[in-house]
Amino acid sequence: MKLVRYNNLDDYAPVRWGSLFDNFFDNFEEGGSKITKFVPSTDVVENDHAYEIHMAIPGMKKEDFKLDIKDKTLVISGERKWKEEKKEQNYHRVETQYGSFSRSFNLPENVNIEKIAASYNDGILEIELPKDAKKELKTVIKVK
Repeated sequence: MKLVRYNNLDDYAPVRWGSLFDNFFDNFEEGGSKITKFVPSTDVVENDHAYEIHMAIPGMKKEDFKLDIKDKTLVISGERKWKEEKKEQNYHRVETQYGSFSRSFNLPENVNIEKIAASYNDGILEIELPKDAKKELKTVIKVK
């Protein structure tokens, strides 16, 4: 029997206190400006008819997104700009992520590129990647 130390901390908790402070100060540049890049949380879902990408990016406008397809790779990029804080407000902590982002997804062979659709509602960017029934990826191999 092997004993392993139990660690009740989640993945976001620092292993040591020093890393907590390192991470805090690494999140700011000189002069107190925010990080210039971030990675939005993303869910990828598949059903019988399509793949869907749901990306959580509140506080943007649909014009702020750029979607490109090159060599069967979907690239989603954009920028959420930091609004100048008002002098009357006294921020104690800002956890909202600002700056530019870019995510790339390799598309399966059975995606119908001409019918890809995107919408942005309630802070969620939704991209639907319809499957092409003519390009079925399943293959059954019989054993002889």
